[in-house]
Amino acid sequence: MVARNSRRELFFVAASLISLALALLGLTEANSEGDALHALRQSLSDPDHVLQSWDPTLVNPCTWFHVTCNQHNQVTRLDLGNSNLSGHLVPELGKLQHLQYLELYKNEIQGPIPFELGNLKSLISLDLYSNNLTGKIPSSLGKLKSLVFLRLNENQLTGPIPRELTAVSSLKVVDVSSNDLCGTIPVEGPFEHIPMQNFENNLRLEGPELLGLASYDTNCT
Repeated sequence: MVARNSRRELFFVAASLISLALALLGLTEANSEGDALHALRQSLSDPDHVLQSWDPTLVNPCTWFHVTCNQHNQVTRLDLGNSNLSGHLVPELGKLQHLQYLELYKNEIQGPIPFELGNLKSLISLDLYSNNLTGKIPSSLGKLKSLVFLRLNENQLTGPIPRELTAVSSLKVVDVSSNDLCGTIPVEGPFEHIPMQNFENNLRLEGPELLGLASYDTNCT
């Protein structure tokens, strides 16, 4: 009887330690996500105070306005479209490993799209349209194997459309119109079904790629 009770006590102690370890792991992850979002806040100008609730001293960011979390207090949505924000995106956004929706459309955000966004393995929707983004579309976005919506239209992006995106079979919507892209339009993989108007108003974009006949980066720097 004593041995049985001892085993039972050891079992409860072990279970308690496992629960504590999982709780600490979740807390660490939540703090990491909070730090990433705080870095974004620090890089943005927010005249309408839409980020006023983003308090970095809280345990996790799940109580912040415009942030949605799952049942494990992991950030899954960031909804800041049409919020009169300006400034730059930050590489720390790549730490939001459970993020599914990144909605920052219709702001005045400048600068490049961070290469680190390619680390957002759960991302379904990347909506950065109608900003002032510059630089190239990162080839790292080709690693986003859950991505369905990629809307980068109405920016000032340059360079070619990354061919790595042709391997993202989940893509249903791609819109890169009204930028300064160059080269040719991919025709493989998901691009086979993307309408041509989603590539319009790129004066240096030369039309659909002729496989085997033309280099896709013709006249593209």
